Amino acid sequence: MILGLSVTAYTLIHVVLSLVGIIAGLVVAGGLAAGTRPERWAAVFLVTTVAANATGLGFPFVHLLPSHMVATISLVVLAAVIVAHYVQHFAGRWRTTYAVGVVLATYLNVFVLVAQLFKRIPVLFVAAPTQTTEPPFALTQALVLALFILLGIAAVKGFRPAPAAATRSLS
Repeated sequence: MILGLSVTAYTLIHVVLSLVGIIAGLVVAGGLAAGTRPERWAAVFLVTTVAANATGLGFPFVHLLPSHMVATISLVVLAAVIVAHYVQHFAGRWRTTYAVGVVLATYLNVFVLVAQLFKRIPVLFVAAPTQTTEPPFALTQALVLALFILLGIAAVKGFRPAPAAATRSLS
């Protein structure tokens, strides 16, 4: 039992939060790359991704695992994203911090997803049982990283401040 839930129920909640966070993160990053700010998706991304990382740390463990380190790094990145958005309102370099942080946090969740897929899907497990030295795992993770680097560059370039007219009309 974890927090009064069966391990199966807790795992299901964690997986759903992770998948929703990944989808929302991709929508937000794609929106930034396209020059838009999908605010509702951003809120969904932040809530579900923080919750996914927190629940990931809630599984019982005996020693520190790579997944714990990834979740901790992701939570630090998400803290910076929250500050960039809600405290600094994307001012100056915080705009870049936000765009990079959204993409990086989403990438970290996808990195873990790929690792879990290689652990859980039989054909992938056979191709890379240890996930450390086998080329299928390394190549897959390298491809995912390359795609996220491109997405990050596009998000930083595409994320523009709100037009001055819109800012004046809010005053």
